[in-house]
Amino acid sequence: MKPERTGWRHLIDATGYSLKGLRIAFRHETAFRQELALCVVLMPLAWWIGSGPVEWILLLGSCLLVLIVELINSAIESVVDRIGTEHHELSGKAKDIGSAAVMLALLAAGLAWGLLAWQKFLG
Repeated sequence: MKPERTGWRHLIDATGYSLKGLRIAFRHETAFRQELALCVVLMPLAWWIGSGPVEWILLLGSCLLVLIVELINSAIESVVDRIGTEHHELSGKAKDIGSAAVMLALLAAGLAWGLLAWQKFLG
């Protein structure tokens, strides 16, 4: 049984695991790298497009949401692939639903960025 860690030790360990997860996603997940590159380009633009803290948070948060959902989708795919490589209806469902979540996060981000850019430049 794994010894229970609490307090600062737990926080330090959890941070290490999280950073390891980000490194793994960056190394092995093409979609994560593409979305991260897009966020790196868009994030500085948030200060220009947004008209205050609420709009900045909406723009930055939508980028982070896409990355978060992509990480969860990648985790789902890894677990499904770990279970077996043969085709199974439930495995396909899990992967498709994870993919749909990423698509909706991208749609939400696109709407936020598109509407606020529209407001700034054409409104």
